[in-house]
Amino acid sequence: RSRVLPVIVAVVRRGLDLAVSVDTRKASVAAAALDAGATIVNDVSGGTHDEAMLETIASRRAAVVLMHMQGTPGSMQEAPHYEDVVAEVRAWLRQRAQAAVHAGVEADRITVDPGIGFGKTQEHNLALLRSLEQLVADGHPVLLGASRKRFIGTLGNAPEAQNRAPGSVAVALAAIAQGAQIIRAHDVAEHAQAIALWRAAVAHP
Repeated sequence: RSRVLPVIVAVVRRGLDLAVSVDTRKASVAAAALDAGATIVNDVSGGTHDEAMLETIASRRAAVVLMHMQGTPGSMQEAPHYEDVVAEVRAWLRQRAQAAVHAGVEADRITVDPGIGFGKTQEHNLALLRSLEQLVADGHPVLLGASRKRFIGTLGNAPEAQNRAPGSVAVALAAIAQGAQIIRAHDVAEHAQAIALWRAAVAHP
């Protein structure tokens, strides 16, 4: 809390026409951040780590990003396993969205994130990326956070994370083509330029 709150306050005071998001699994941190001017909570546990999280978000009429993660941040990559990763992630996100609504979060303030790289192998990541249309079809905006992930380095022959911008952009464009609405990126300028050109060349006016 002591690390993130000064940043939120400083950004909010600048008066920029931007939504400020806080990434936390703790309801107390989310509450403090929202009270300081943040308007979105990004919870990598989908609201399961802290049972007070969803009600905290609802009480402040904030927005939430519910991300899927198998296991915990410390154990998620030990041996991720799914019978059908797309079906299981989709069902879990639907359930968490329903839980958020039940807690009082407004339905149009819920975004879902399949959690690329969080308790998933390369094959799991690719299966989800190829099937984002299914998540989009469930009605909530889909956020994709694949920027600089390890599988991009593996497939794109880029061992160093800072060299993965081209692959990250390619994945982002593939996601947008399927209806993803929010892209989480490290290389913002590169993504913005690529998306603008993609829309000009491919998308309908």
